[in-house]
Amino acid sequence: MCDCKSNAGTQESRFSTLEVRVPHGHLKDDTLSRCPWTNADPLSRHYHDSQWGKPCHDEYMLFKMLILEGKQAGLAWITILRKWDTLCAAFDDFAPDKLVVYGDAKIAELLANPGIIRNRLNGAAAIGNARAYYGLCEKYGSLERYIWSFTGGRQVVGKWEAMGQIPARTPLSDVISRELKGLGFKFVGSTIIYSWLQAVGVVNDHITTCAFRGYETDI
Repeated sequence: MCDCKSNAGTQESRFSTLEVRVPHGHLKDDTLSRCPWTNADPLSRHYHDSQWGKPCHDEYMLFKMLILEGKQAGLAWITILRKWDTLCAAFDDFAPDKLVVYGDAKIAELLANPGIIRNRLNGAAAIGNARAYYGLCEKYGSLERYIWSFTGGRQVVGKWEAMGQIPARTPLSDVISRELKGLGFKFVGSTIIYSWLQAVGVVNDHITTCAFRGYETDI
């Protein structure tokens, strides 16, 4: 019996409402050293400071981030951040129990929505991935149990001194990608999966000089 249940009714998950908590008590301290990719846009900095690389064990958020990472295929992540609220509103906050019952009328509504990434294949993948998610739950108990089993519940911490040293994919992401595809998931190539692992903190790829590197990790 699957024990994966959506927290859509109770989880405060919109990116724009995430609380920014920074090390050493310096709230929103612009003098802190950060990963260089945060310099381009305040949204990127907010996401980096509040979420990226922090270990996530919330079932609902793990699934939501997997779908959002898939939606950036061929796009820059900043595009997802800028459309975060409209995407969440259009897709019922990516609650799998809502996605799994989407029909042709809902798909047509999504394709007519100018505020989201209008890609028929990608939209269909979100629905199909909700179905695949429940299949994964039946087999492994939950997405949280599944993904953290690969590292024994421990965060993999990179030792990168520069962003250019960080890989786009790894043997770990290759294995997970292959398994998820076998379970029926779409838009889960190895590069997307590695980005997901970074986002949900299974992997910590903050560079060594980043003030957020060791903040709220399992290590």
